Amino acid sequence: MTEPMPTYAQLPITTDAPPGSSWGVWDDDGALGCLNLLTPERVLRAQSIPEAGRVHNLNLELELPSPPLFGRAAFEHVVSNLGSGVGHDDELHHWNTQSSSQWDGFRHIRHPRYGFYNGRPDEEHGIHLWAQRGIVGRAVLADVGRWRSSVDRPLRPGSTDAIEPEDLLATLEAQGVAVELGDILLIRTGWLAWYRSLDDAGRRAQADRSSPACGLRAGTAMAATLWDLHIAAVAADNPALEVWPPPLFTGPRLDPETATPEDLIGGFLHLSLLPLLGLPIGELFDFDGLAADCEERGRYDCLFTSAPLNVHAGVASPPNALAIT
Repeated sequence: MTEPMPTYAQLPITTDAPPGSSWGVWDDDGALGCLNLLTPERVLRAQSIPEAGRVHNLNLELELPSPPLFGRAAFEHVVSNLGSGVGHDDELHHWNTQSSSQWDGFRHIRHPRYGFYNGRPDEEHGIHLWAQRGIVGRAVLADVGRWRSSVDRPLRPGSTDAIEPEDLLATLEAQGVAVELGDILLIRTGWLAWYRSLDDAGRRAQADRSSPACGLRAGTAMAATLWDLHIAAVAADNPALEVWPPPLFTGPRLDPETATPEDLIGGFLHLSLLPLLGLPIGELFDFDGLAADCEERGRYDCLFTSAPLNVHAGVASPPNALAIT
């Protein structure tokens, strides 16, 4: 690993890497990206965080959202008898690994000009590579939804209400929490609590691919803010981490061959985080219980564990994530 970690302004560190990319920062085969920051020393240190032994499940019910967002298929859960009253097996048919709480793997999004992370072919990426090492370390919760309400600017979950880099940093400062090298950053917007309050008609409306949702502002300023925190991963409780729909999908069509890197990242933050920076993205995580615990304790860090599915060359996975306080 390059020491000390380069700032966003110093990227790339090699002349043959794309602008704004972390390609070459780590001396691995390019499959783990920022997860390389979860060293054995940091994993051990994170185990000293829990005080009360409270365990928070960060995974939504697999059945939610219902209907699934972005036109994804709803799975069918089939329970079968083993015969003679012995017991049961069950199967999930047509299950999309991104229909509920999820990690986006590096195979999920291709940069239109530079390809997949570290220039690897898509089939050489896979969620199994994350599963084989696990995702364990210190996590910090940034309860942006709570902070925005405290300054009389409540987030509007069902709109393209953008979280600015300044909002994220001000939340962390107000909570008195310092992000350390290799932390997992958890961002609570309040979208999920809002979604749970909707009736069936409201939830059906949210399933439309163009239905708006609050989230991080796309652009190089946000990419730089996240990178310069030197986190191992980032996850949020909203559908896409960033504002949805992103400007790239609603504004004038950009030619990837002629558009500037800033225009592309300003149109879709995923194009920076996954294929360029190698920063894993979590979406639709359930942080409401953890947030209540953090507010009660006055502490916003926890021991975080996640065991992605060990599916060879998988695109995404439920996080199977826990927070221990």
